[in-house]
Amino acid sequence: MSTEVKLFVIRCSINQAICFPNVKYIFVITDSIHAAKKIFDSLSYSYQIHLVAISDELREFFQKDSNNSIEFWDCPSNCK
Repeated sequence: MSTEVKLFVIRCSINQAICFPNVKYIFVITDSIHAAKKIFDSLSYSYQIHLVAISDELREFFQKDSNNSIEFWDCPSNCK
């Protein structure tokens, strides 16, 4: 799966999570933590459409409550 597809999946997941009013914690569990790190890399021009959308969604999430949090967990697909 390409990095762009992985970012799109993360974007959709965050979008769905913030739609629920009582969500305080978001855990992104992925087998490609390198793709997730691109969210915070402003030099990733080829992924800017996803980065901007994710940043806007996270800004909204954190503005709802400053105690909200997000964590990224690396879980390699070959782990049992």
